[in-house]
Amino acid sequence: MNSKSRSRAYALLAATVGTIAAMPVGEVFADAHEKYEAAFNSDGELIRPAGWREWVFVGSPLTPNSLNGGAAPFPEFHSVYIDPKSWAHYKKTGTFREGTMFAKELTLVGDTAATSGVGFFNGDLQGFEIAHKDSKRYTEETGGWAYYSFGHQPEPYNSSAAAMPTAACAACHTAAAAEDMVFTQYYPILGAAKGAGDAGAGVGGEE
Repeated sequence: MNSKSRSRAYALLAATVGTIAAMPVGEVFADAHEKYEAAFNSDGELIRPAGWREWVFVGSPLTPNSLNGGAAPFPEFHSVYIDPKSWAHYKKTGTFREGTMFAKELTLVGDTAATSGVGFFNGDLQGFEIAHKDSKRYTEETGGWAYYSFGHQPEPYNSSAAAMPTAACAACHTAAAAEDMVFTQYYPILGAAKGAGDAGAGVGGEE
């Protein structure tokens, strides 16, 4: 390589590095490694997606046993996340796109008292679930959604899961969910983001 070619190569490298450095960290590898689309194995089971704890957190409802006669149907904290591609679509359009995934990680109720006062605090991890929208894959009976449980136990969770029967999950969503099989009435972050564009991510203060 002659000196002229070497100089051009160095200039191109410097420009590339500068462009990457100017990008938000989360965007550098997003397109290459994070497609945020459901994947299935040869048995038709949903493969547990990676990295859900870096999806967008939308809420963590709790119906503890102590407030439900000692036998709540869902006594754990439900920490719920939406995949970033669907979050961006929801902010823009106010609708859940085909392919939307919600991840729900369960944690047991731990301590009920802390220095801040009496309450309910997260205990151990206890399960993982996915809700997936695909109206071509799933029937009208479930509103075009399916629900998958990867086990109610500490990690490691199951690698893949078959869709749960309609009566096990979809029936409740059909009867009571506020919007497109999603309990948006219990997730004010979704309410604030719906069709709000960039403001849905939270508006910063003025200088």
